[in-house]
Amino acid sequence: MTGKAHEANETTKRTPVANRKFKDTVFRMLFSDKEALLSLYNAINNSHYTDSGALEIVTLENAIYMGMKNDLAFILDMNLYLYEHQSTMNPNIPLRDLFYIAAEYQKLVDKKSLYSSALQKIPNPHFIVFYNGSTPIDDCYTSRLSDAFYHVTDNPSLELIVTTFNVNAGHNTELMSHCQILKEYSIYVAKVRSFTEQMPLDDAVQKAVTECIQENILADFLRKNQAEVIAMSIFEYDKVEEEKKLRKAEFDAGVEQGLKQGVEQGVTLGQKQASTDTALRLLKTGKFDTKEIAELCNLPLEDVTALMK
Repeated sequence: MTGKAHEANETTKRTPVANRKFKDTVFRMLFSDKEALLSLYNAINNSHYTDSGALEIVTLENAIYMGMKNDLAFILDMNLYLYEHQSTMNPNIPLRDLFYIAAEYQKLVDKKSLYSSALQKIPNPHFIVFYNGSTPIDDCYTSRLSDAFYHVTDNPSLELIVTTFNVNAGHNTELMSHCQILKEYSIYVAKVRSFTEQMPLDDAVQKAVTECIQENILADFLRKNQAEVIAMSIFEYDKVEEEKKLRKAEFDAGVEQGLKQGVEQGVTLGQKQASTDTALRLLKTGKFDTKEIAELCNLPLEDVTALMK
């Protein structure tokens, strides 16, 4: 074996390769453990449940193939909770959760009983997102299915409300203080993000894992699952970067479409007017938040917020 071939072989042994078939994330892997999940539940609900055996995980394992991904679904005290982790902003979460909760209820309820005279009782649904992307957001906010309706109404016939928590390091400190695993997870993610700015991704993830073990941050979990965590972290980061590229391509296409329509209509637009029109089109796609659009269109954030209203 030549020197270069030997070196390449050794590198392959040292560096875990991101398995593109991974459907898990580090977040889901952490909180698939019932004790950890119950701790997260207690932190969110300010409750004090101690019996993890009372928690029934009902995540639809094949739902990801149906386009209805959800990280964790569980039933506790006749309530059904959908927990999802997000690294990028997505305004379509309420609609996705609607499809997912329908599939959950279809699984839980015997179809034949729906035609009987007796009322079929179902667990109350709750929808939570844990966000740790790089786009700044509030510590907590809610989004509604009715935000996607063409016609605004004060009393929609169908509604679904999703609560999103910012779980980046430094946010929701009270929540983090009640769930140590969530706090340590946020520290791990912050380390990966920081090191990635200084070195290649695989080195950054390895360094973050090593430091966390040394500092007793998710230490037992990382020692036990080190190879899987490194591979999943690389995959997650690559996925986020690919989504950023896709969103940039969508933006460029929106600009091109806006300019083309302006010419066809025979309208001479000033620079700000063109940016405003493009911002409107991007808002209508529902794929960008106001801060992203303001930056991409070179407009003041308050102008984009006004357009949204």
